[in-house]
Amino acid sequence: MSENPASSENPISKTFSIEVSVKSLQPGLYIISTPIGNLQDISLRALNALREVDFIACEDNRVVKKLLTHYGIKTPTFSYHDHNSTQKTPKIVEKIQAGQSVALVSDAGTPLVSDPGYELVRACVNKGVYVTAIPGVSASIMALSLSGLPTDQFFFGGFLPAKKGQMKKKMEELKTVPSTLVFYESPRRLVTFLETCLDVFGNRDVVVARELTKMFEEVRRGSVSTLLEEYKNEDAPKGEVVVLVGPGEKKSEWSEKDIKDCLAESLKKNSLKDSVGNVVELTGWAKKAVYQLALEVSKRSE
Repeated sequence: MSENPASSENPISKTFSIEVSVKSLQPGLYIISTPIGNLQDISLRALNALREVDFIACEDNRVVKKLLTHYGIKTPTFSYHDHNSTQKTPKIVEKIQAGQSVALVSDAGTPLVSDPGYELVRACVNKGVYVTAIPGVSASIMALSLSGLPTDQFFFGGFLPAKKGQMKKKMEELKTVPSTLVFYESPRRLVTFLETCLDVFGNRDVVVARELTKMFEEVRRGSVSTLLEEYKNEDAPKGEVVVLVGPGEKKSEWSEKDIKDCLAESLKKNSLKDSVGNVVELTGWAKKAVYQLALEVSKRSE
């Protein structure tokens, strides 16, 4: 997720130094995660590796230079992004085969998550050169942890197409995925995203997380319609955002006729409220839907 790692709040002092003895790195590709906002969110292992490698491949030299300068790291850098990856990939592999070590970093967060790099990793693997990763911050995982939505299964959708029609088409493809959906989105398109979300997914639970790890970190939770109304009445939020959409209701094996039959039987002995509660617990249907059917059954019996 492209956030400037130099825009840290409460960063540690620039005089901070690490005195850790490390062995020279073996030739290979080192995929290194960098902070998404707060410069303290980088591991000692990552800092040591950034010092030890021969070169650092990065999306934007200017962005990574701010991080390196903050920690007094003088390793040479060169750009590696979507527009030059075809030309640069074989050259990086050649460097490693010649005995050098190369770090791959994105502007912020974990490389290859909505960032370039998989072609490089695949090329290295195909050539049999050493590849490893030094893990760290990922905006999508952090947002998932904070969301309060189910985390046992999730689907990462990255950035959806900017045009509303294409965005809707992609959401339609994900409508039946039975897990939490995680997306990156521009704040300027957030209202459009939520409008499309309501149209395709319905009024599911949704979470909008922004400015993660920074001073003005914010996580909003609610239904799609509630958050849509809030953002419609506000200026566009600042900072890139992560939007998480809760899973839809699981399909029940119970048909509407089955529900009505159960309600009719239960209403012979119980109140409407108790009958609805019993059928909801038995079938897993939404309470609101069962209640509406209970009213129909009750009126018919009268």
